[in-house]
Parts: sequence; C-alpha cells; structure tokens
Amino acid sequence: MEHRDEKNIELERLARALCSLDTPEEARALLSDLCTPRELDDLSQRLEVARLLSEGRSYVDVSRSTGASSTTVSRVSKCLNGPAGGYRTVLARLG
Repeated sequence: MEHRDEKNIELERLARALCSLDTPEEARALLSDLCTPRELDDLSQRLEVARLLSEGRSYVDVSRSTGASSTTVSRVSKCLNGPAGGYRTVLARLG
C-alpha cells in the first residue's frame, strides 16, 4: 500500500508539473527531458489516433493513416470513450 501511495504522489507531482507549463515550447522541453524519442513518437501517435477516431474514422483507416497497431487503436478508442476523459478534454481544447 505504501508503494502505491508513493506512486500516486509521484503522478500528482507530474500532473502539477504539466499544469505549470505556459507554452508549447516549455511542454516540448519537459517532454524531451522526461521521454525517449520513441516514447514521444508513441505518445504523439496515440493523440493522433484519438483525433482521427473522434472524427468518426474507422479503426482500419486510423491504423493505416497513423501506422498504429490495431491493439493501439483499440486501446485509444477505449480510453477516448472511457470515464477519465483526458483525450476528450484535450481534443476539445485543441479544436
């Protein structure tokens, strides 16, 4: 239980760090420090998958357009329609 509490504190700290950023340049700098190039590619791809799915594109079309696996497209779709709402919030704000 203690380990989980520490992980929750770390996740909260990361969330606060993201909220503290003012510009895309600051966000890019932090992401570059936190993530490997491959992780950044994966995160960027998932957001694009979510964007395309939110436009009503089919799984097959999204997979072809982004190069994402069917597993990734399915997982993003589940999150896009899930209770957390992170993708929906970001996509609505990005327009």
